[in-house]
Amino acid sequence: MSIENSHLTKEYLASTPAQDGFHMPGEHHPHSSVWLIWPERPDNWRENAKPGQATFARFITKLSEYVEVKVAVSPERLNEARQRLPKTVTLYTMKSNDAWMRDVGPTFVINDQGEKRAVDWHFNAWGGELDGLYENWSDDELIAKQVADVEQTAAYKAPFILEGGSIHCDGEGTVYTTSECLLHPSRNPTLSKEQIEQNLYDYLGAKKIVWLDQGLFDDETNGHVDNILHIVRPGEVIITVCDDPEDPQYNISQAALDVLSLEKDAQGRQIVVHKLPMPGPLFITEEEANGIIQTERMERHKGERLGASYANFLITNKAIFFPLLDEEHDDEAKQILQNIFPEREVIGIPAREIVLGGGNLHCITQQVPLV
Repeated sequence: MSIENSHLTKEYLASTPAQDGFHMPGEHHPHSSVWLIWPERPDNWRENAKPGQATFARFITKLSEYVEVKVAVSPERLNEARQRLPKTVTLYTMKSNDAWMRDVGPTFVINDQGEKRAVDWHFNAWGGELDGLYENWSDDELIAKQVADVEQTAAYKAPFILEGGSIHCDGEGTVYTTSECLLHPSRNPTLSKEQIEQNLYDYLGAKKIVWLDQGLFDDETNGHVDNILHIVRPGEVIITVCDDPEDPQYNISQAALDVLSLEKDAQGRQIVVHKLPMPGPLFITEEEANGIIQTERMERHKGERLGASYANFLITNKAIFFPLLDEEHDDEAKQILQNIFPEREVIGIPAREIVLGGGNLHCITQQVPLV
């Protein structure tokens, strides 16, 4: 199915979601579908993206048993993806610059009357000219509107840069983010913290912003919150911790725990915090580094530390999909998740190939709420 140039079919709304009574639901809200982008970029996905595509296909196949899956695919790779994916998965021809639907896709908002709309953020490849990961992101900038058109939803164009992985929302007015990312000079250097907060109030229907100082150590997204923390349910979060005081992640996680211990959410609740172990630390092997076409902006070297975290999981209908990353900790992470999500099946997906690309299961997905 092709929807090229469909971003021209509808105008953006002139108001904001908050003005119109819309808010971002939590990820635990039921989903009508989940979107992904088929990976192919050879300077980010090794061996011409073949191992990455195998991982995506395995994940999508299992995910499609729980929710409708829609995949954006470049025209050149459409037949390839069709052969690799179940027939129940719908493919849409869309050009993109890479495969991070969480960051380039729309954020959906809902109201109490059973309607949904989309928020289209500006995107600059995680840093633009300052430290962006690729030079041309023009196709990525068009993805959100195209997805909104497929979903037949009206859309708002937010007037600032934001990636979906840099925010988590509990559906009851609380948004979690990091200063490291949203206040980074490569995002919105002309906006103050207060102005950014106001934009989050306006475009997410938020009432309270909880700011962590930093995200996961050495995360090339400048510290996306979804790689260190996830919302379990309103009033509860789960966060990556590190037991080694010599590891840089130790102090980052401790500082986050300190913030969460003092904060209350938008409803005035003391925040309940669960803890996940940190995998590894994990590092790129020589074979993995050699399989990537190296570029100046997106270099991958032997021994480089990977931004690996079990917190980068996806909540969807009746299931939790979490990344399998480290045999020493995978089972522990699964048991922790099963204990706090007793009503959902917890499913591990081998995800090292996605980590090598710079993200994980949450980063490559974007859910559409059921209304």
